[in-house]
Amino acid sequence: MKRVVVTGMGAITPIGNSVEEFWENIKKNTVGIGEITKFDISEYKCKMGAEVKNFDPKQYMDAKAARRMEPFCQYAVAATGEAIRDAGLDLEQEDLTRFGTCIGNGLGGVHTIEKEYQKVYTGKANRVSVMMVPMMISNMAAGNVAIAYGLKGKCTDVVTACATGTNSIGEAYRYIQAGEADIMAAGGAESPICETNVAGFISMTALSSATVPEKASIPFDKDRSGFVIGEGAGVVILESLEHAQARGARIFAEIVGYGSTCDAYHITSPAEDGDGAARAMSLAIREAGITPLDVDYINAHGTSTHHNDLFETRAIKKAFGEAAYGVHINSTKSMIGHLFGAAGAVEFITCVKSIEEGYIHPTVGLKETEGEMDLDYTMGAGVYQDVRYALSNSLGFGGHNASILVKRFEDTIGSV
Repeated sequence: MKRVVVTGMGAITPIGNSVEEFWENIKKNTVGIGEITKFDISEYKCKMGAEVKNFDPKQYMDAKAARRMEPFCQYAVAATGEAIRDAGLDLEQEDLTRFGTCIGNGLGGVHTIEKEYQKVYTGKANRVSVMMVPMMISNMAAGNVAIAYGLKGKCTDVVTACATGTNSIGEAYRYIQAGEADIMAAGGAESPICETNVAGFISMTALSSATVPEKASIPFDKDRSGFVIGEGAGVVILESLEHAQARGARIFAEIVGYGSTCDAYHITSPAEDGDGAARAMSLAIREAGITPLDVDYINAHGTSTHHNDLFETRAIKKAFGEAAYGVHINSTKSMIGHLFGAAGAVEFITCVKSIEEGYIHPTVGLKETEGEMDLDYTMGAGVYQDVRYALSNSLGFGGHNASILVKRFEDTIGSV
């Protein structure tokens, strides 16, 4: 199979609207969480969100095109543009029938649904926007990206809830491995901060009840009370090694393993013994031909909910055995909240940057763990060390588990 490398990255996040800005704020332990401003939250029990800030879609696309997109599509188009530029791709020189798109979205355009349903509810159904359907359906992140950049290769939309971003990158990796594409724009995008979504997650008692931003998303801490709803996008450019080398591309890292499983257990809770997530990690490690001892760093799903953090810890122990106590673990959600369909993609970018710079950020806000949660969650300060292999985990409602293993690029072995 073909080797697959990362040659470009783009991000729109609560702590920066570019990979450079995002990463600089990661290194400053910046928390991008605050009171929700997108609607009146006075009657809502949970008030914290991780919003994208200072984003003007007209800086990234035609104003008319932007008006026909939900914010999650705008974020996807913007992040993809950055990734294409970062990869140094000249689209006029590429065979765009071999350039595909796999950008997922978890929740769809609920903003549009809310707005247009009000017309139906008040007897004005004949005034529903002609753009309602194309704005609300989740495949439009991939569709709008493909249209914006003329990408005519395989175009898919993975929807696996909170595992969407990781599955999207993993499936794009498979497409290139199998020779179905030379280049893929892959990742996830989400804009879930609206009244309906927040009310629904409050009803599930899934959202953090904290009123102080620094204490709202505290994965693995004994005082964690839920996740913080966030928004943004992460997109990476993946290429076959031969294609990247033929055009003299800069290579950031190589994907060497991918695991995707299902708990088949519960509609919202991960399996209590962590078996499904453990199998996903083990599949990725096995594909890479390494052992758990070789993994330097795990970017955990780490949502700051009671069940996720405990059960993911059990999963890591199950997959890694005694090696679980020697690997650095953190949760990027401690700074940017939970970006749902975009989470895994932004966290994948974090893994690549950690390999590039030899830096593992802390789980910000983590002060004290409890019980079984006795692993190294990178408490306090970040760690500067050589990172050769990094594993990123994502777990989604419905029992979806996805793990992707990325390695520092070393052009010393042939294709496997």
